[in-house]
Amino acid sequence: MSIKKILIVDDQEMIRKLVKMTLAAEDFEVLEAKNGVEALAIAQKKIPDVIILDVMMPGELNGIDVCKQLRRIPVTKEATILMLSAKTQTVDKEEGIYAGATDYLVKPFSPAHLLGKIREHLG
Repeated sequence: MSIKKILIVDDQEMIRKLVKMTLAAEDFEVLEAKNGVEALAIAQKKIPDVIILDVMMPGELNGIDVCKQLRRIPVTKEATILMLSAKTQTVDKEEGIYAGATDYLVKPFSPAHLLGKIREHLG
């Protein structure tokens, strides 16, 4: 079985480190991006199986914009996209799912829950 690639997209380095530490015990190739533009470039080049995507990021693209674009790109349209956000309202979750997210998780998050969701979506 090939090693699954996971792209972590978050402007906060500490969140990226926490997610990376959560995934360290598993056999994943972990990629990181600090903004939406970088995420799209990496995703098209490396074709991750799972993309963990923050909603609120500075710059021209937020997580919702990135998610919509990922769903339009042939090599990433089938990827599992897990939105990971501090935005906890039902309307925020619905916006993420409507944009194409596979699932929507809220910060602060349980590392065990995140890992469970990744495993669930990878089968």
